[in-house]
Amino acid sequence: MRFRIYKRKVFILTLVVLACAFAVWSSGRQKKTEIPPREVEPVRSSRVQATTGPKRKDNETQPEKVAKPDVDNMTLVYRGIIFQLNFDQPIRNEEKFKTRQKDEPVVVVQVHNRPEYLKLLVESLRQAKGIENVLLIFSHDYWSPEINQVVASVDFCQVLQIFFPFSIQLYPHEFPGNDPKDCPRDIPKKDALKLGCINAEYPDSFGHYREAKFSQTKHHWWWKLHFVWEKVKALKDHNGVVLLIEEDHFLSPDFYHFLKLQESLKKEQCPECDILSLGAYSHAGYSSKANKVEVKAWKSTEHNMGMAMYRETYEKLIQCTDVFCTYDDYNWDWSLQYLTVTCLPAFWKVMVSEAPRIFHAGDCGMHHKKACMPSSQKSKIEGILQSSSSQLFPKSLLMSKRVPAGGVSPHVKNGGWGDIRDHELCKSYRRLQ
Repeated sequence: MRFRIYKRKVFILTLVVLACAFAVWSSGRQKKTEIPPREVEPVRSSRVQATTGPKRKDNETQPEKVAKPDVDNMTLVYRGIIFQLNFDQPIRNEEKFKTRQKDEPVVVVQVHNRPEYLKLLVESLRQAKGIENVLLIFSHDYWSPEINQVVASVDFCQVLQIFFPFSIQLYPHEFPGNDPKDCPRDIPKKDALKLGCINAEYPDSFGHYREAKFSQTKHHWWWKLHFVWEKVKALKDHNGVVLLIEEDHFLSPDFYHFLKLQESLKKEQCPECDILSLGAYSHAGYSSKANKVEVKAWKSTEHNMGMAMYRETYEKLIQCTDVFCTYDDYNWDWSLQYLTVTCLPAFWKVMVSEAPRIFHAGDCGMHHKKACMPSSQKSKIEGILQSSSSQLFPKSLLMSKRVPAGGVSPHVKNGGWGDIRDHELCKSYRRLQ
């Protein structure tokens, strides 16, 4: 009898514990999107050439005086959400656009934390003819309810969100974020060795130590490239093109139409073209150029915006992981420039539109300290497109120029990427299964 009573008490106690655990778990799920995440300084790949390394503010943190804090509960919640979303990969609007054909273009947007520009990008995509055929992937390195609301407003095509799992927001007080025991940015190496800070042995080419906000963009870009081609379930057998853009870009109404024409022209006249580009930074007039493309050597300062590639190009690029991940430049585009002349089997050839179908709307951020004015940028770009509306949607493309391909070497490395921890983390993405 006593044994039966004991078993009954244990059973009841077990039910109570399980009920309490479920209540705590449910409460956490209800609150996890209600708490606004901490702000992180906007980060974007550099378009500026440097001769003395990246211009960064001094880090005056004295690591020996700062105790490493524990990970807070909200950070753990974010990590859990992001892990689950990257695993589940739910595609929105899939039922609404179920007729999307295999190998149609995929558009991947690298997003940080500038929702005002992301809204402009979404507006431009909404106006694009043929956008319903696209799978639109947003790759984030910052969890934000405001940004998620912008993404949720996309009702014109299939949408997938993926999240860089090693962001500063997820690791605020440890690598790859800002570890309080990291070396100050400008401390001489001999003093860093005496201080005993974590990365004393690994300053960059200019004698500076890493700053997470400058390292994150290159990490995110390389992880995103690998994750999209290797880990997104919906693209397991994708043999079409993937277009890479950023949150502060603005696309023309005929970008999809133009990209499809580029694909056809590549098959017919330039099978050796590695990259398709929707345009350079110069806002060239559309008159007599709207249907013309050039084939030339890829150059990071001209062709890093609106880059489109096929799996074949990606597979060649991923073979250069070690070189990309150890080259001392915190810019992903300048690192790619280095690969084109050192590691890739041949210099990259790019087919680029003479009249741009993509525009750089961002006038603020990591390298632009002035106030953001997205409305003025929008007006400027829309003015260009409206005045050239009759030149859009060409029936066919003309290859106006084919420049002999010769590699373009980066004139200088910008530094900011000397820490061996960045090298090893970057190389690990390819090994992640």
